Amino acid sequence: MTDPRHTMLAQKLEVLPEHVAIIMDGNNRWAKNQNLTGVAGHKAGVGAVRAVIETAVHYKIPALTLFAFSSENWRRPALEVKALMDLFVFVLKREVNKLHDNNIRLRIIGDVAGLSSELQKLIVAAETKTLSNTGLQLSIAANYGGRWDILEAAKKMSIVLQQTGNTPDTICEGDFGKYLCLGDLPAIDLCIRTSGEQRISNFLLWQMAYAELVFVDTLWPEFKHQKMVDTLVQFGQRQRRFGQTDGQLVQQESNV
Repeated sequence: MTDPRHTMLAQKLEVLPEHVAIIMDGNNRWAKNQNLTGVAGHKAGVGAVRAVIETAVHYKIPALTLFAFSSENWRRPALEVKALMDLFVFVLKREVNKLHDNNIRLRIIGDVAGLSSELQKLIVAAETKTLSNTGLQLSIAANYGGRWDILEAAKKMSIVLQQTGNTPDTICEGDFGKYLCLGDLPAIDLCIRTSGEQRISNFLLWQMAYAELVFVDTLWPEFKHQKMVDTLVQFGQRQRRFGQTDGQLVQQESNV
């Protein structure tokens, strides 16, 4: 039998983002619709994670960042938080070898020190194992917040300024950006949020300054290969101005 993914991924796309960020939302609502527990929804969401990774690899998208657990998610019911952490442990144990075999580099961004010692050890092992991989740069945001990221970058830069004797007026955006999570990767070109919610929820605030935002009604467990392709098509149809006028863009295209 033909794998349906082959048909879904057969579409040719001329314009692709270099870095896609996804806010994976709707696990609980999906579970409620199925008369299941919220934990079941999070487990079902793992299938969507695999689908978007496979799609990114197929289209040779250099970087993919997934928002798994925000610094605000600790406010959720304790049983749900524990289930999420247990699922994180399970996925790291089960999936890292597959990522490594497919030349994917994995990194976890966020305040990792706030996670359990078991999780921290698994994260170090996973990042070490995949460190030299040159394919998809896959980042998972866990215990992450955009404001935290910017604040931590400011702290790190202030220490460097003190050590080097430089003054704040020597800082440029490029210098500061290097101290942020994912500072070595391209800026976010496309941010997708599932489940119909239309906000970025403190995710990669600096890195998404010029990102194209796509909000889809699909709940995360149902966001599979074709849904991902559809958002990439939508991205390709956007005109990205970066502060310029339509006329300037037309002139630039005519000079190419």
